Amino acid sequence: MIPEALAGKRLAITGTTGFLGTALVERLLRCVPDVELVLLVRPGRRGVEQRIRREIVRNDAFDRLREQVGSDAFERLCRERITGVAGDVGVNGLGLDDTGRELIAGCDIVIHSAAAVAFDNPLDTAVEVNLLGPVRLARMLNEMGASPHLIAVSTCYVAGSRRGNAPEEPLVDGPMYVPVSWQEEAETSRRRRITTETESRDPSRLAEFRSRARHELGAAGTPALAAKTEQIRNRWVNNQMVEAGRSRAASLGFPDAYAFTKALAETALAEVRGDLEVTTVRPSIIESAYSEPYPGWIRGFRMAEPIIIGYGRGLLTDFPGIPQGVLDVIPVDLVAAAICAVAARGHDPDRPVIQVASGAVNPFRLNQLVNLAHGWFSENPIYDDRDQPIPPPNWTYPGRGRVVRQLKRLQRGLNAGERVLGRLPIRGRQAEITADLDERREQVERALGYVELYGAYTECEALFGVGRLLELWADLDQSDQQAFCFDPRIIDWPHYVTGVHLPTVVAQGRVKTAPSGRSEPSRKDRQRARVLSPDRHLAAFDLENTLIAANVVMAYGWLATRRLPLDDRVRLVTRILLEAPSLLALDHRDRSDFLRHFYRRYEGAGVKQMAEDSQEMFSDLILAQAFPAAIRRVRRHRAAGHTTVLITGALDFIVEPLRPLFDHIVCAELAQSHGAYTGQLAAVPPTSESRAEVLRDFARAEGLLLSESVAYADSASDLALLEAVGYPVAVNPEPKLAMLARKRGWLIEHFEKAPGGPRKLLPIGTRKAS
Repeated sequence: MIPEALAGKRLAITGTTGFLGTALVERLLRCVPDVELVLLVRPGRRGVEQRIRREIVRNDAFDRLREQVGSDAFERLCRERITGVAGDVGVNGLGLDDTGRELIAGCDIVIHSAAAVAFDNPLDTAVEVNLLGPVRLARMLNEMGASPHLIAVSTCYVAGSRRGNAPEEPLVDGPMYVPVSWQEEAETSRRRRITTETESRDPSRLAEFRSRARHELGAAGTPALAAKTEQIRNRWVNNQMVEAGRSRAASLGFPDAYAFTKALAETALAEVRGDLEVTTVRPSIIESAYSEPYPGWIRGFRMAEPIIIGYGRGLLTDFPGIPQGVLDVIPVDLVAAAICAVAARGHDPDRPVIQVASGAVNPFRLNQLVNLAHGWFSENPIYDDRDQPIPPPNWTYPGRGRVVRQLKRLQRGLNAGERVLGRLPIRGRQAEITADLDERREQVERALGYVELYGAYTECEALFGVGRLLELWADLDQSDQQAFCFDPRIIDWPHYVTGVHLPTVVAQGRVKTAPSGRSEPSRKDRQRARVLSPDRHLAAFDLENTLIAANVVMAYGWLATRRLPLDDRVRLVTRILLEAPSLLALDHRDRSDFLRHFYRRYEGAGVKQMAEDSQEMFSDLILAQAFPAAIRRVRRHRAAGHTTVLITGALDFIVEPLRPLFDHIVCAELAQSHGAYTGQLAAVPPTSESRAEVLRDFARAEGLLLSESVAYADSASDLALLEAVGYPVAVNPEPKLAMLARKRGWLIEHFEKAPGGPRKLLPIGTRKAS
């Protein structure tokens, strides 16, 4: 019996914070009372014990055991039977200290389940973890003179993209032998990383990355653009390494770098294992639990989940694949049970490989999944943002190349539309059209990624033999078969898909499964309530297009023409209008440079005269262009006890009449000489990143927390200000900010001028200069 065979044994397990590792730890703790576990865990920022407690012991996978024995007994059981060891299979020496090495070497069985399981991992990441991880482990055990039974978890897809039978045979000298040197592949992947990093720092590449950053953020300020540029560079490097892995795997007949590096690992382990007894367990596509610890238990999204959610949301209107092709899925609890049985049996030189798969004995076909999903989503639809149910699509299973071409054409069209709209001077609800296009483009890119990542698996025609798995099953007595079920023939696919897996996937995906109740507040209402909560400390406001529809150009036009005859007034306004494109371009490049350039026009203006005229302009222009809802919002913040701050690049004499509305005003100031303005700014204007610094300094001086504060602004040039607070609000956003706010889930407000108000942008009447 399995519990008796493992009683008193000490097992070391890698990958215990992963999906399969967690299921394995849970099954051993619950079903093998006398086993001790040594868990190799990457410490991260938290210590090993904290990670074990947070990511393993507190995982919902252990709810069943916790309920069986009680919370206190469960905590005690974990302390007594689990020992944590800080280590990382992805680094040389496994990151172990002497104590850790001795603990693992002293185990009777070592189960290596750690892996970089994502199908789009960079090549070098997959190599370091999937290929070199088991090599490092085997070498460490040999160096320590240890001889535990090493159970290495691999994948059925080491067979590559083959048709027909894929037997339970070792890769070395077998029909699935990989004819390359694993050492050379490892070294080449490392060199490729160095080469790609070097290329990413080439001046032409950096210029490209800077240009893309500016396209995304506009005049967001140097620190924000620098951070975005570096983010784009890192993303480029990562994408290049992902493509390198995909290309190298495809050249050798593998669906992706994951399967390729797992195949190399099996070959490498056969070379370096020495006297170690090694059994390889190859699962197929591991999905949610069939019944243990409870039906549908899953951790993270596996392969099928993105496709299923994309299908239910109407994102994947078609998908490549062979309708009658076998989609070889195996529930995680069957894999964990099979590993327990292998550990209890011990190494069998006649059965060194065990495949845990379903396709050869209980085939589940792609069109069966689609038909079941279509029926289920027809009865349990996902709802869109307009509270409309999304009808599930009818797939026609075209070739992968055709789907990719269709998606890329759509992607190019959306990119072109986004570029055109991004150049237009639109904002508010019109700008959100750009955000809609951006959201749609991201959906297309996601669909394209799914096709490229998973298309090879839906087109796979391999049948993974499980004869040895069934022999192992037949050797168990009835009690073991009940407690450790791993027979793939017991899976009822319609029940599993519609009664277990799909409900779990939809719940995990947090998608909208019902129309919004009218009695419930909308998401925007909930956000607004948080913004106006008495718990907030400070509310910072931009001025232009946030509180009023006017800007510095309009204010200058009003003041400059205030005392001019009509013909001179017309000439000045015409000249400003002709300059508008160049002024707009300068503003988009750098707000501070724009203000310095534009404010030179005030050279020689009388200080006293500007103060007088600004008072009249306040009632004649500023109030006429104000957004009543925005003014009310400022007052609501003050009524809630929040400190209110106006931070603007407008000049002090222009915003002075607004002072009673705010507790504090930060604005631009012009230098003075002999009662007149020089046209030069007296200090750095509060724009871009300087706004955030001003706000931080003010909050620090007043003892206020920015994490509990609100900021209102309209432009991507205000990104630093919005990012500095815990509750950012995009007001009448221009296209770039609309896209960013939508992606980040920020509150978006649309404030408008009062209907029927005066529309004059210039003073009426003429006066001679005094």
